[in-house]
Amino acid sequence: MRYVICSGCGPAVRLREIERIVERKKTLEAFKKAAADRILLLDGAMGTAVQNLQLKEADYRGDRFSKHPEDLKGNADILNLVRPEAIRVIHDSYLEAGADIIETNTFNATSISQADYGTASLAHEINLEGARIGRQAVDHFNNLTPDRPRFLAGSMGPTNKTLSLSPDVERPEYRAVTFDEVEASYKEAAAGLVDGGVDFLLIETIFDTLNAKAAIAGVQELETERDIEIPVMLSLTVTDLSGRTLSGQTVEAFWNSVRHARPLAIGVNCAFGAQDLRPFVKELSRLADCLLVAFPNAGLPDELGQYTEPPVETAAELGEWARSRLVNIVGGCCGTTPAHIRAIGEAINGAAPRIPAASQQTLRLSGLEAVSIGQ
Repeated sequence: MRYVICSGCGPAVRLREIERIVERKKTLEAFKKAAADRILLLDGAMGTAVQNLQLKEADYRGDRFSKHPEDLKGNADILNLVRPEAIRVIHDSYLEAGADIIETNTFNATSISQADYGTASLAHEINLEGARIGRQAVDHFNNLTPDRPRFLAGSMGPTNKTLSLSPDVERPEYRAVTFDEVEASYKEAAAGLVDGGVDFLLIETIFDTLNAKAAIAGVQELETERDIEIPVMLSLTVTDLSGRTLSGQTVEAFWNSVRHARPLAIGVNCAFGAQDLRPFVKELSRLADCLLVAFPNAGLPDELGQYTEPPVETAAELGEWARSRLVNIVGGCCGTTPAHIRAIGEAINGAAPRIPAASQQTLRLSGLEAVSIGQ
């Protein structure tokens, strides 16, 4: 662990920075110990919980944005600034359901995604406040049961732009953003989350590996600037039953592309319900020499776009994953609720956590397919 403190700062500031470094190290050690002891439970869908509030445009605006020129309804992340109490209630509901890890309400909080609402300049603040709300919830439950620590993951979604594909079918070479712009946007979001007190970052729902690599680069640049270590989890999403991302990579090719980041955990989320997601979880479980996280949807949406799979069905599938020792961390994505998380917790109770794959020193390459060259 490195201890480099600003020479221009006063003694009190230097002491607080050293305390933060020591606390982060203790938290990471506690997390690794917990993951070695049992399968950890991640929370469920934030978006589903927000939709269930049935908020109106005025609720998203509050007093602060009453004259904002763009519509804000649907911008769940802005609620960190105008309805923090509502987000806190959602966090509490998942912690009460047994979640060991909750995610911040910051899935679309990069400046790139917030630009759609005219709030790109608020990205750091949205992430900062999202982390603070989650931190308060986690700390409260940790004080109630100090023998069972909970953890806070800083959620970083894929943005609404892709680096690998052109949005203009007549200009295949065109990109709406550059790699440097995506990297800077993720770096800003990560800074807000770290400043707000997350325990680690979760770069999730990755449909474009190049976007994920930009996110990784942004986090690493932040690490270098601040001379700190920021644990990162990565989770991809496949777009069809062939098991490829939107940018065309297989699960193994994705792993080869990002393993240099030495993630704390890698996994799969969204896309399908647990039954259809299982083959890709199994494949990644075979490959990854780190922890494995998986959080499927509550089945597939119906013709009205609603997720109707009941908690007992989702839990039964994830319970089988646990008994097959495929996972270290499980939770829920689209359509899942505190009831799903409670049922999943009961289904995985007592199951031994997956043992990460042995690390192999081989040449691993990737395009759309993986190439691994051994002895």
